[in-house]
Amino acid sequence: MRIDLHTHSTASDGTDTPAELVRNAAAAGLDVVALTDHDTTRGYAEALAALPDGLTLVTGAELSCRLDGISLHMLAYLFDPEEPHLLAERELVRDDRVPRAQGMVARLQGMGVPITWEQVARIAGDGSVGRPHVASALVELGVVRTVNDAFTEDWLADGGRVYMPKHETDPFEAIRLIKGAGGVAVFAHPAAAKRGRTVPESAIAELAAAGLDGIEVDHMDHEPATRARLRGLAAELGLLTTGSSDYHGSRKTCVLGEFTTDPEVYGEITRRATGAFPVPGTGGGRAA
Repeated sequence: MRIDLHTHSTASDGTDTPAELVRNAAAAGLDVVALTDHDTTRGYAEALAALPDGLTLVTGAELSCRLDGISLHMLAYLFDPEEPHLLAERELVRDDRVPRAQGMVARLQGMGVPITWEQVARIAGDGSVGRPHVASALVELGVVRTVNDAFTEDWLADGGRVYMPKHETDPFEAIRLIKGAGGVAVFAHPAAAKRGRTVPESAIAELAAAGLDGIEVDHMDHEPATRARLRGLAAELGLLTTGSSDYHGSRKTCVLGEFTTDPEVYGEITRRATGAFPVPGTGGGRAA
Protein backbone atom coordinates (compact mmCIF):
# COMPACT_ATOMS: atom_id res chain seq x y z
CA MET A 1 0.00 0.00 0.00
CA ARG A 2 1.13 3.55 -0.80
CA ILE A 3 -0.28 6.01 1.73
CA ASP A 4 0.12 9.81 1.61
CA LEU A 5 -1.34 11.52 4.68
CA HIS A 6 -0.69 15.22 3.99
CA THR A 7 -2.06 17.03 0.92
CA HIS A 8 -3.69 20.37 0.12
CA SER A 9 -6.29 21.49 -2.40
CA THR A 10 -7.78 24.81 -3.49
CA ALA A 11 -9.89 24.66 -0.33
CA SER A 12 -6.78 26.12 1.32
CA ASP A 13 -3.49 26.84 -0.48
CA GLY A 14 -3.09 24.04 -3.03
CA THR A 15 -3.56 24.49 -6.77
CA ASP A 16 -5.53 21.27 -7.48
CA THR A 17 -9.24 21.30 -6.84
CA PRO A 18 -10.27 18.55 -4.42
CA ALA A 19 -11.58 16.52 -7.38
CA GLU A 20 -8.34 16.98 -9.28
CA LEU A 21 -6.32 16.05 -6.24
CA VAL A 22 -7.95 12.65 -5.75
CA ARG A 23 -7.71 11.90 -9.46
CA ASN A 24 -4.03 12.86 -9.43
CA ALA A 25 -3.48 10.75 -6.32
CA ALA A 26 -4.93 7.72 -8.08
CA ALA A 27 -2.81 8.44 -11.16
CA ALA A 28 0.27 8.60 -8.90
CA GLY A 29 -0.44 5.07 -7.71
CA LEU A 30 -1.59 5.93 -4.22
CA ASP A 31 -3.92 3.61 -2.33
CA VAL A 32 -4.77 6.08 0.46
CA VAL A 33 -4.70 9.88 0.51
CA ALA A 34 -5.58 12.30 3.31
CA LEU A 35 -6.93 15.72 2.38
CA THR A 36 -5.49 18.02 5.07
CA ASP A 37 -6.30 21.57 4.06
CA HIS A 38 -5.40 24.34 6.46
CA ASP A 39 -8.04 24.75 9.19
CA THR A 40 -10.88 23.54 6.95
CA THR A 41 -12.64 20.46 5.61
CA ARG A 42 -14.54 22.38 2.93
CA GLY A 43 -12.95 20.36 0.11
CA TYR A 44 -13.91 16.98 1.49
CA ALA A 45 -17.35 16.64 -0.14
CA GLU A 46 -15.99 17.44 -3.60
CA ALA A 47 -13.09 15.02 -3.14
CA LEU A 48 -15.44 12.30 -1.98
CA ALA A 49 -17.78 12.80 -4.94
CA ALA A 50 -14.86 12.41 -7.37
CA LEU A 51 -13.06 9.60 -5.51
CA PRO A 52 -11.79 7.01 -8.01
CA ASP A 53 -12.21 3.29 -7.53
CA GLY A 54 -9.22 1.86 -5.67
CA LEU A 55 -8.34 5.05 -3.75
CA THR A 56 -9.32 5.55 -0.09
CA LEU A 57 -9.92 9.06 1.25
CA VAL A 58 -9.08 10.09 4.82
CA THR A 59 -10.74 13.11 6.43
CA GLY A 60 -8.15 15.53 7.74
CA ALA A 61 -7.09 19.11 8.42
CA GLU A 62 -3.86 20.90 9.25
CA LEU A 63 -4.42 23.13 12.27
CA SER A 64 -2.43 26.34 12.76
CA CYS A 65 -0.87 26.40 16.24
CA ARG A 66 1.67 28.44 18.19
CA LEU A 67 3.74 27.53 21.23
CA ASP A 68 6.03 30.00 23.02
CA GLY A 69 6.02 32.26 19.97
CA ILE A 70 6.86 29.43 17.55
CA SER A 71 4.44 28.52 14.76
CA LEU A 72 3.67 24.84 14.33
CA HIS A 73 1.09 22.73 12.52
CA MET A 74 -0.99 19.88 13.89
CA LEU A 75 -2.42 17.30 11.50
CA ALA A 76 -5.84 16.03 12.59
CA TYR A 77 -7.12 12.78 11.11
CA LEU A 78 -10.51 11.06 11.08
CA PHE A 79 -12.27 13.50 13.42
CA ASP A 80 -15.95 14.38 13.28
CA PRO A 81 -15.92 17.51 11.05
CA GLU A 82 -19.19 18.72 12.60
CA GLU A 83 -18.11 18.42 16.24
CA PRO A 84 -18.91 21.95 17.48
CA HIS A 85 -15.85 22.79 19.59
CA LEU A 86 -13.21 21.85 17.01
CA LEU A 87 -15.36 23.36 14.25
CA ALA A 88 -15.59 26.69 16.12
CA GLU A 89 -11.82 26.81 16.61
CA ARG A 90 -11.14 26.05 12.93
CA GLU A 91 -13.52 28.81 11.89
CA LEU A 92 -11.88 31.27 14.29
CA VAL A 93 -8.45 30.57 12.78
CA ARG A 94 -9.76 30.65 9.21
CA ASP A 95 -11.69 33.89 9.67
CA ASP A 96 -8.58 35.65 11.00
CA ARG A 97 -6.69 34.80 7.80
CA VAL A 98 -8.35 37.55 5.73
CA PRO A 99 -7.41 40.60 7.84
CA ARG A 100 -3.95 39.11 8.31
CA ALA A 101 -3.38 38.72 4.56
CA GLN A 102 -4.77 42.20 3.94
CA GLY A 103 -2.29 43.56 6.48
CA MET A 104 0.60 41.84 4.69
CA VAL A 105 -0.55 43.32 1.40
CA ALA A 106 -0.60 46.78 3.00
CA ARG A 107 2.93 46.31 4.32
CA LEU A 108 4.17 45.23 0.91
CA GLN A 109 2.51 48.23 -0.71
CA GLY A 110 4.25 50.44 1.86
CA MET A 111 7.55 48.92 0.69
CA GLY A 112 6.75 49.89 -2.91
CA VAL A 113 5.64 46.43 -4.10
CA PRO A 114 2.75 46.87 -6.62
CA ILE A 115 0.67 44.08 -5.07
CA THR A 116 -3.10 44.43 -4.59
CA TRP A 117 -5.62 42.66 -2.38
CA GLU A 118 -7.63 41.85 -5.51
CA GLN A 119 -4.64 39.96 -6.91
CA VAL A 120 -4.20 37.89 -3.73
CA ALA A 121 -7.94 37.21 -3.48
CA ARG A 122 -7.97 36.02 -7.11
CA ILE A 123 -5.11 33.62 -6.43
CA ALA A 124 -6.77 32.30 -3.26
CA GLY A 125 -10.14 31.82 -4.97
CA ASP A 126 -12.46 29.98 -2.58
CA GLY A 127 -9.56 28.72 -0.47
CA SER A 128 -8.54 29.82 3.00
CA VAL A 129 -6.23 32.72 2.18
CA GLY A 130 -2.70 32.47 3.55
CA ARG A 131 0.92 33.38 3.08
CA PRO A 132 1.36 31.04 0.06
CA HIS A 133 -1.21 33.10 -1.84
CA VAL A 134 0.68 36.31 -1.04
CA ALA A 135 3.88 34.54 -2.05
CA SER A 136 2.32 33.49 -5.36
CA ALA A 137 1.40 37.11 -6.01
CA LEU A 138 5.04 38.09 -5.44
CA VAL A 139 6.08 35.45 -7.97
CA GLU A 140 3.57 36.81 -10.49
CA LEU A 141 5.01 40.28 -10.01
CA GLY A 142 8.58 39.05 -10.45
CA VAL A 143 9.56 40.17 -6.96
CA VAL A 144 10.77 36.66 -6.08
CA ARG A 145 11.49 33.66 -8.30
CA THR A 146 9.60 30.96 -6.39
CA VAL A 147 7.08 30.67 -3.58
CA ASN A 148 9.81 29.31 -1.30
CA ASP A 149 11.91 32.41 -2.02
CA ALA A 150 9.15 34.52 -0.46
CA PHE A 151 9.46 32.67 2.85
CA THR A 152 12.58 34.48 4.05
CA GLU A 153 13.20 37.18 6.64
CA ASP A 154 13.12 39.73 3.83
CA TRP A 155 9.51 38.81 3.12
CA LEU A 156 6.99 36.42 4.69
CA ALA A 157 8.88 34.15 7.08
CA ASP A 158 8.03 34.23 10.77
CA GLY A 159 9.51 37.48 12.06
CA GLY A 160 10.16 38.73 8.52
CA ARG A 161 9.57 42.27 7.34
CA VAL A 162 6.08 41.49 6.06
CA TYR A 163 5.04 38.85 8.59
CA MET A 164 1.85 39.47 10.55
CA PRO A 165 0.47 37.17 13.25
CA LYS A 166 -2.93 35.52 13.14
CA HIS A 167 -5.01 33.62 15.65
CA GLU A 168 -3.32 30.27 16.22
CA THR A 169 -4.38 27.49 18.57
CA ASP A 170 -2.34 26.40 21.55
CA PRO A 171 -1.14 22.92 20.49
CA PHE A 172 -2.16 21.35 23.81
CA GLU A 173 -5.65 22.72 23.23
CA ALA A 174 -5.53 21.48 19.64
CA ILE A 175 -4.78 17.96 20.83
CA ARG A 176 -7.64 18.16 23.31
CA LEU A 177 -10.05 19.38 20.62
CA ILE A 178 -8.94 16.76 18.09
CA LYS A 179 -9.35 13.98 20.64
CA GLY A 180 -12.70 15.40 21.69
CA ALA A 181 -13.85 15.12 18.09
CA GLY A 182 -12.72 11.50 17.90
CA GLY A 183 -9.60 12.25 15.88
CA VAL A 184 -5.90 11.42 15.86
CA ALA A 185 -3.24 14.15 16.29
CA VAL A 186 0.10 14.14 14.45
CA PHE A 187 2.67 16.97 14.68
CA ALA A 188 3.43 18.05 11.09
CA HIS A 189 7.09 18.49 9.98
CA PRO A 190 8.24 19.23 13.55
CA ALA A 191 11.88 19.86 12.65
CA ALA A 192 11.48 21.84 9.41
CA ALA A 193 14.08 24.44 10.40
CA LYS A 194 14.16 25.96 6.90
CA ARG A 195 10.64 27.27 7.61
CA GLY A 196 11.73 29.12 10.73
CA ARG A 197 12.15 28.34 14.41
CA THR A 198 11.09 24.89 15.60
CA VAL A 199 10.05 23.73 19.05
CA PRO A 200 12.60 21.83 21.16
CA GLU A 201 12.35 18.08 21.63
CA SER A 202 11.33 18.70 25.25
CA ALA A 203 8.14 20.35 23.92
CA ILE A 204 7.41 17.30 21.74
CA ALA A 205 7.76 15.16 24.87
CA GLU A 206 5.26 17.39 26.68
CA LEU A 207 2.84 17.15 23.74
CA ALA A 208 3.23 13.37 23.78
CA ALA A 209 2.35 13.30 27.46
CA ALA A 210 -0.75 15.38 26.62
CA GLY A 211 -2.00 12.82 24.10
CA LEU A 212 -0.16 13.53 20.85
CA ASP A 213 -0.39 10.39 18.70
CA GLY A 214 2.52 10.86 16.33
CA ILE A 215 5.00 13.01 14.45
CA GLU A 216 5.50 13.43 10.73
CA VAL A 217 9.04 12.19 10.13
CA ASP A 218 9.44 11.53 6.42
CA HIS A 219 8.90 14.97 4.87
CA MET A 220 10.68 16.98 2.19
CA ASP A 221 11.78 19.61 4.74
CA HIS A 222 13.58 17.02 6.91
CA GLU A 223 17.12 16.00 5.99
CA PRO A 224 18.02 12.30 6.39
CA ALA A 225 19.85 12.93 9.67
CA THR A 226 16.82 14.81 10.99
CA ARG A 227 14.52 11.95 10.06
CA ALA A 228 16.75 9.49 11.88
CA ARG A 229 16.79 11.69 14.99
CA LEU A 230 13.00 12.10 14.95
CA ARG A 231 12.48 8.39 14.49
CA GLY A 232 14.58 7.73 17.58
CA LEU A 233 12.67 10.38 19.54
CA ALA A 234 9.35 8.86 18.50
CA ALA A 235 10.50 5.44 19.69
CA GLU A 236 11.48 6.92 23.07
CA LEU A 237 8.13 8.68 23.45
CA GLY A 238 5.91 5.93 22.05
CA LEU A 239 4.76 8.05 19.13
CA LEU A 240 3.64 6.92 15.69
CA THR A 241 5.76 8.10 12.74
CA THR A 242 4.20 9.14 9.46
CA GLY A 243 5.47 10.14 6.03
CA SER A 244 3.80 12.26 3.40
CA SER A 245 4.28 14.66 0.53
CA ASP A 246 2.70 17.88 1.86
CA TYR A 247 1.50 18.21 -1.74
CA HIS A 248 0.32 21.66 -2.87
CA GLY A 249 -0.02 21.08 -6.61
CA SER A 250 2.12 23.42 -8.68
CA ARG A 251 2.70 25.79 -5.74
CA LYS A 252 5.50 23.54 -4.41
CA THR A 253 7.95 21.15 -5.99
CA CYS A 254 6.89 18.06 -4.00
CA VAL A 255 4.91 15.34 -5.75
CA LEU A 256 2.16 13.06 -4.51
CA GLY A 257 3.59 10.02 -2.78
CA GLU A 258 7.07 11.55 -2.48
CA PHE A 259 7.05 10.19 1.08
CA THR A 260 4.56 7.68 2.43
CA THR A 261 3.28 6.21 5.70
CA ASP A 262 3.83 2.61 6.73
CA PRO A 263 0.59 0.59 6.38
CA GLU A 264 0.87 -0.62 9.98
CA VAL A 265 1.01 2.97 11.22
CA TYR A 266 -1.96 3.87 9.05
CA GLY A 267 -3.83 0.91 10.49
CA GLU A 268 -3.12 2.11 14.02
CA ILE A 269 -4.38 5.60 13.13
CA THR A 270 -7.65 4.14 11.86
CA ARG A 271 -7.97 1.96 14.98
CA ARG A 272 -7.54 4.95 17.30
CA ALA A 273 -10.02 7.19 15.47
CA THR A 274 -13.69 7.25 16.43
CA GLY A 275 -14.89 10.46 14.76
CA ALA A 276 -14.83 9.35 11.12
CA PHE A 277 -13.68 6.47 8.98
CA PRO A 278 -11.67 6.18 5.75
CA VAL A 279 -13.88 6.00 2.67
CA PRO A 280 -12.94 3.70 -0.22
CA GLY A 281 -13.67 5.05 -3.69
CA THR A 282 -16.16 3.45 -6.01
CA GLY A 283 -16.43 6.24 -8.55
CA GLY A 284 -14.97 4.63 -11.63
CA GLY A 285 -11.68 3.02 -12.59
CA ARG A 286 -8.27 4.02 -11.33
CA ALA A 287 -6.68 6.67 -13.54
CA ALA A 288 -3.94 5.38 -15.81
